[in-house]
Amino acid sequence: MLAFAPDVIVAYGSSTVGPLLQATRTIPIVFPVVGDPVAAGFIDSLARPGGNATGFMTTEYSMAGKLLELLKQVAPRVTRLAVLRNSATPTGPAQFGIIQAMAPSLRVEVSPINVRDAAEIEQGINAFARSSNDGLIVTPGGPAARHRDLIVALAARHNLPAVYFERSFVDVGGLVSYGADYLDQFRRTAGYVDRILKGEKPANLPVQAPTKYELVINLKTAKTLGLEVPQSLLARADEVIE
Repeated sequence: MLAFAPDVIVAYGSSTVGPLLQATRTIPIVFPVVGDPVAAGFIDSLARPGGNATGFMTTEYSMAGKLLELLKQVAPRVTRLAVLRNSATPTGPAQFGIIQAMAPSLRVEVSPINVRDAAEIEQGINAFARSSNDGLIVTPGGPAARHRDLIVALAARHNLPAVYFERSFVDVGGLVSYGADYLDQFRRTAGYVDRILKGEKPANLPVQAPTKYELVINLKTAKTLGLEVPQSLLARADEVIE
């Protein structure tokens, strides 16, 4: 890619941005989706990135608490919770910590499951799931996205009410998702690309948090799990899959 000497590169996710920054510190890079670019070492600060990369982050840390609140609204019986997190990045443990801190107030016991590979995910969920009071939260991260179908299948196998960080999980049968609207992130990315092509520097374009979130609910999955989704939640949903 760099051999073509592009004027700007759009790079999706930390696993792409990291290697690109190792390869070039001159070609502008704009990312539509990265968890926490400061913690990952991609930029100096959100307000002034300082290098050749800028863009849009997906991790607003309080969102992890909202995932837990959503799960308890949809499945109030849940008292044991597994949290799938990417322990190889700073965002995974941080998000788990927020859920763990909030769990006692909702009378939930929390356990982490790492998502390094398919075997670890399957072993972790199989070992965890053992009662009708179990639930699952999948926090943002590349490994979880890569193993989406496996995670949704395991949740279905064990009858686990689960809340996910992006809608693609619900599209393939997951129960509920709440997270950044990726389509909106890409639209905003196009604006940054335009500004860079007109002469602005990535170092001076602030990295921005999501401004639009979407809530997607799969009623078919809710019925299979014997759950009745509150009307107040359905009214808030951006999409309901029936």
